[in-house]
Amino acid sequence: MTAYLTAIATLVGVRALLTLGLNVQWGLAGLVNLGVVAFFAVGAYTSALLAVGGTPLALAWPAAIGLAAAAGAGLAMIALRLREDYLAIVTLGFAEVLRLFLLNEAWLTRGANGVTAIPRPLHGQFAAHYDLFYLALVLGTVALAYAALERLRRSPFGRVLRAIREDEIVAAVAGKPVFRFKVQAFALGAGVAGLAGILFAHYLAYVEPNMFLPQESLFVWLALILGGSGNNRGALLGSAVLLGLLEGSRFAKDVIPFLTGVRLAAAQQILVGVVLVVLMIRRPEGLLPEKPGSA
Repeated sequence: MTAYLTAIATLVGVRALLTLGLNVQWGLAGLVNLGVVAFFAVGAYTSALLAVGGTPLALAWPAAIGLAAAAGAGLAMIALRLREDYLAIVTLGFAEVLRLFLLNEAWLTRGANGVTAIPRPLHGQFAAHYDLFYLALVLGTVALAYAALERLRRSPFGRVLRAIREDEIVAAVAGKPVFRFKVQAFALGAGVAGLAGILFAHYLAYVEPNMFLPQESLFVWLALILGGSGNNRGALLGSAVLLGLLEGSRFAKDVIPFLTGVRLAAAQQILVGVVLVVLMIRRPEGLLPEKPGSA
């Protein structure tokens, strides 16, 4: 049971990073990104392929974050010229195109077989209790990311993003380069998602394309909406609650015998949907809503 709880806590930390990245894009800047999983995949695959190829992790990890952020900036420079609804479609399409690229370009990504034997950091030094060490590494990374993003949210840069979210025309009239700030916010969120992908890949020591399906982006959105958009603490809480619901529902099969296999998976989706509907009716601002004027 301890090993199971440690694994769940580690995955909660990874999802919390994803949700924090989306909170920069949507919660602060109001940018719809339905392709969060794409930048998660870029970070995971870049770090995995470089590390398997012999690149030290001290170089592979920054390169993966940088490539994820660059991919976010490049996509933003194209997609942000479109209206909000088209931006959502472009980001969703980008994520699926990337997944198909990872699946079919085996010469680079190893295709459906995935990348195996991904090195795990400091495994030799902490072999006896490695899962606990990795949990501490993930939680430490989440804490640093949270502190940095919370500082950013309260900084002049964060206030400009919030102004753009509320009314970008007013922000532009005030002399703010709206397009540049949007690109920076999108790139920053993508870089945080890439960091989550790195930790995910090196924890499992294996990645393959079907780990990055569109529904993963949906779960990140659900976590942010559940916790409270615009609030970094809400992003953390939403990730923990959502994964707790998904994993906790697995034990329903011990109480309800016919909930096995496909039925259990369907029941999990139904549960998440019901929770979201109830939340939107009873508390549309989320469990920890953003406080007006908190920046």
